[in-house]
Amino acid sequence: MTHAPAREPHSARRHDREILALAVPAFGALVAEPLFLMADSAIVGHLGTPQLAGLGVAAALLTTAVSVFVFLAYATTAAVSRRVGAGDLPAAIRQGMDGIWLALILGAAVTIAVLATAPALVDLFGASPTAAPYATTYLRISALGIPPMLVVLAATGVLRGLQDTKTPLYVAIGGFAANAGLNLVLVYGAGLGIAGSAWGTVLAQCAMAAAYLAVVVRGARRHGASLRPDTAGIRACAQAGVPLLVRTLSLRAVLMIATAVAARLGDTEVAAHQIVLTLWSLLAFALDAIAIAGQAIIGRYLGSGDAEGARAACRRMVQWGIASGVVLGALVVAARPLFIPLFTADPAVRDALLPALLVVAVGQPIAGIVFILDGVLMGAGDGSYLAWAMLLVLAVFAPVALLVPSLGGGLTALWWAMTLMMTVRMATLWMRARSGRWIVTGAVRA
Repeated sequence: MTHAPAREPHSARRHDREILALAVPAFGALVAEPLFLMADSAIVGHLGTPQLAGLGVAAALLTTAVSVFVFLAYATTAAVSRRVGAGDLPAAIRQGMDGIWLALILGAAVTIAVLATAPALVDLFGASPTAAPYATTYLRISALGIPPMLVVLAATGVLRGLQDTKTPLYVAIGGFAANAGLNLVLVYGAGLGIAGSAWGTVLAQCAMAAAYLAVVVRGARRHGASLRPDTAGIRACAQAGVPLLVRTLSLRAVLMIATAVAARLGDTEVAAHQIVLTLWSLLAFALDAIAIAGQAIIGRYLGSGDAEGARAACRRMVQWGIASGVVLGALVVAARPLFIPLFTADPAVRDALLPALLVVAVGQPIAGIVFILDGVLMGAGDGSYLAWAMLLVLAVFAPVALLVPSLGGGLTALWWAMTLMMTVRMATLWMRARSGRWIVTGAVRA
């Protein structure tokens, strides 16, 4: 029989150590992930414009197909960390294996669907006649990498739940290096063109999944946890993931609506919008790293029955979120003369970009609170509330954003609408956090 670890006195310094130990490696892993696409783009870009355009379409489809299943990481982190808090490592790893089996099942289903509909999907995204063949080729080959990509998500959740964010960092760095090397060899050395880029990425993804599985399997054998698929456990993982899937789809809808509105404003505005959105996403990595730490820490405290520890950790992480948001906002304002020229030389785009960036800077403290509380409630397994709250946010944002063009607003008005969206998110999450209803202790959230 296992026992929960002895509790230490709660202090800001103790929570700071916990947050830093988990958040810093998590940030490194988050930043490493987009480097896959950057490496592919840099290598494929030298093949020609149609190839690069085809990669852009295929990558957008693949990113969408995989990102909707990010709940595999979030739900697994929450469930595993609760078991860790309760002192039951065999059950924690068993819970993680259920998530990995679910990832394999979902990955196989998505791969089959993508392979069967690849040309139609490429046409749906409006690829040009010259880019479409390259997009279809890349998409069909890369679809084979979807199961390992989803396994990586689930296994990352397992390790985060086990309070280990260093291993995902090492695997992400190794995966990036392997991806870049394989792409160069297969694209140019073997002369496979864009197909070589796709195969290189698939092989790197398979290697990453294998590395994660080796770590999880070793832990399972050490603690006597079964590796066999368990129907009830897989079903429970899927049920826990459904609310987070709704939340993720609602958030994706917000971003799609924002891009669609920017496109209606004109070419200059949509070009500037993409730059702002890229920067906004980059800033989100820093805040999301603290949120990931929150998922793991909150789950562990609740699993050990330490409600006061969970409350104290939540308060401290919110302080971190606000401080990080203020710092990031100040950096955006101070560094704008440096990074704006990196993105565009068009004076019209720069003119549209500058005021929108200032709006993003103002909203960073709000974003800090949103990301942290989102992570806290995920760690608590409060997925149902997150789903309903995000649907409410979407219902508020959609009409406001769609009114921007008809009321004569420009890109700055659209980003004020995005800030309103984040403010509504903050309000819904803050009310839940203050209510204390998310605090449900025990190895399993009842």
